[in-house]
Amino acid sequence: MGKPNESIRVFIVDDHDMVRLGLRTYMMIEDDIETVGEASNGKEAVSWVENCEEERQPDVILMDLMMPEMDGVEAARRIMEMRPHAKIVMLTSFLEDEKVVQAIEAGAHTYVLKTMASDELMKVIRSAAAGMPVMKPDVSQALTRGLRQRISQVPDELTAREKEVLLLIAEGKTNKDIAEELHISIKTVKTHVSNLLLKLELEDRTQLAIYAHRKGWA
Repeated sequence: MGKPNESIRVFIVDDHDMVRLGLRTYMMIEDDIETVGEASNGKEAVSWVENCEEERQPDVILMDLMMPEMDGVEAARRIMEMRPHAKIVMLTSFLEDEKVVQAIEAGAHTYVLKTMASDELMKVIRSAAAGMPVMKPDVSQALTRGLRQRISQVPDELTAREKEVLLLIAEGKTNKDIAEELHISIKTVKTHVSNLLLKLELEDRTQLAIYAHRKGWA
């Protein structure tokens, strides 16, 4: 029986031929999922998505994390710049806290291990296509650990409160927003901002936000 018109279009990106073959084979037996293309590295993936006809654009992109030429994080970032609504499922053989954070920051919809059972992966693909991210407990914990590690890397000369204010500034919060969220006065927020500018030798809150993002804290 042929696949229905509403089949979920999946694009596979992995530098191992056998992995791509295996994924393609799994999807062949699913009536509602079809493979529309493949790439062996991030650079090929970005080019494919950029040049693909609109009607063949994938609903879900299965993206390997570690690849030659361009890794999955950078490829995800570039694809999301072109197609902000793309659903990228980052697929990897290992769970590293910082890599999980980087993948989600780059725009990955979710992050799963290659050891996942094929039927579970198909469920993840369907959920991603429907706009519902699925985060397994081990991945969620790795994400939390990674974020905590980043916060702990903020310069030691900053107080705990200054670190909180810096991260909220990086999120685009106003002084009023920060005051309400931290339950402190606007005057106190302004004092913390002044101290941050002095300690980090920056000129304004925009530079503070950029600084935090470049350091990967926000």
